[in-house]
Amino acid sequence: MLGNYHTPHLRAALALGCLIVFLGSMVSCSATRVSRVDTGTVIDLSGRWNDTDSRLVAESMIKEALERPWLNNYLGAHEKQPVVVVGRIANRSHEHINVDTFIKDLERELTNAQKVTFIAGRGKREEIRAERAEQAVHALESTQKGPGKEIGADFMLQGTINTILDEADGTKAVFYQVDLELINIENNVKSWFGQKKLKKVVERKRVIF
Repeated sequence: MLGNYHTPHLRAALALGCLIVFLGSMVSCSATRVSRVDTGTVIDLSGRWNDTDSRLVAESMIKEALERPWLNNYLGAHEKQPVVVVGRIANRSHEHINVDTFIKDLERELTNAQKVTFIAGRGKREEIRAERAEQAVHALESTQKGPGKEIGADFMLQGTINTILDEADGTKAVFYQVDLELINIENNVKSWFGQKKLKKVVERKRVIF
């Protein structure tokens, strides 16, 4: 009678023990693993805008911009490189896109091409002006950098990132459109207009256990 009385409790204890072992094995199987890869490796896990998209779009669009007639026209008329500044790039997509990273990619391509004179944007200029103000008070006079010597930009690069999303039955198609405009600051003339389009298809497969 005593053995029969404890049998249900023993079975429950054994079941609980098996459950703990099973859960423990599941936890060990789902442990985080980190691998270091080359930064140039294309990794697209979610189908959203990523670092590869940002880099490739910036490289392609700046290359195209610097090959268009506006640059040779300006060089012929002024005999000096045009001064360019990057303005606002607006994210109008359905995703959270780090626009600052894309702007940095654009700035890198403009600077390294050495075909235009590229100057710092508004936020950077304010920081540098604050540094000059500090120098005027605290630095040796012979090393101070005075005001009024900045180079004014001839052109501003502005743009937008837009998306169109289509989704059904676990499959999603995302269409990206990046538009860039180079605007003459003196007369508001659009000297160059560039457009880059990307399309991604993301399929979610159901896993049935």
